[in-house]
Amino acid sequence: MDLGIKGKIALIAASSQGLGKAVALGLAYEGVKIVICAREQDKLEDTRKEIQSKTGAEVLSIQTDLTSYDDIKKLVNNTTETFGTVHILVNNAGGPPPGYFLDLNEENWKRGYELTLMSSVRLTREALPYMKKQKWGRIINITSVSAKQPIDDLLLSNSFRLAVLGWAKTVANQVADKGILINSVCPGWTRTDRVQELLQARAQKEGSNPEEIERRITSAIPVGRMGRPEELANLVVFLASERASYISGTSIQVDGGSVKGVY
Repeated sequence: MDLGIKGKIALIAASSQGLGKAVALGLAYEGVKIVICAREQDKLEDTRKEIQSKTGAEVLSIQTDLTSYDDIKKLVNNTTETFGTVHILVNNAGGPPPGYFLDLNEENWKRGYELTLMSSVRLTREALPYMKKQKWGRIINITSVSAKQPIDDLLLSNSFRLAVLGWAKTVANQVADKGILINSVCPGWTRTDRVQELLQARAQKEGSNPEEIERRITSAIPVGRMGRPEELANLVVFLASERASYISGTSIQVDGGSVKGVY
């Protein structure tokens, strides 16, 4: 299937590893020009070289702290100075720290708000004028199944990722007639460094081991395993494409069937 996005410009946030990196690779394989960003310059540069080597795509890497609005403005400015515009924006950020309500202090809440919610708001605010001018855009937010089915020890994620869904649904309705489609994807338990950290944290809290925690989690997933990053990326690439031209305002989980609700 020709997805109709060869030559488009995609900006993928938090993309030096994990789900963001998988999405960048998936789009690069479709002939999209890629902009990746992260805080760690060395890891970011390694990822840039890897994507270019595997796909032959043009890749620009920009060191960025997604909690800094100044950094976000520079990121979008550098992207448009290099490539002229932004067609596809993938909002993504490393998850906030785990914890129950009484474990989390004021600073945890402030940082969770800046990183998880406001990075998406600010990136979209900066990219939208370019999409409106060209009358074409795709914005995909990577959130979590915790926004559909709260996870006990991920209170910050439950709170702010749900806020992303409400924000995205509202803005999607405001810009759809301008050729801009906004959707959210909600990954379930997917084998990334972030998930390994969560397994380790749970094991430490319970006096168990990560393998036992993983067995318990996967026993509740109908597919019977954790996901692979590329499985989430496949949906994002489709939503970024011309083939998804009548899909907007949705939030779709990629979770092996683990969410019990019907919507």
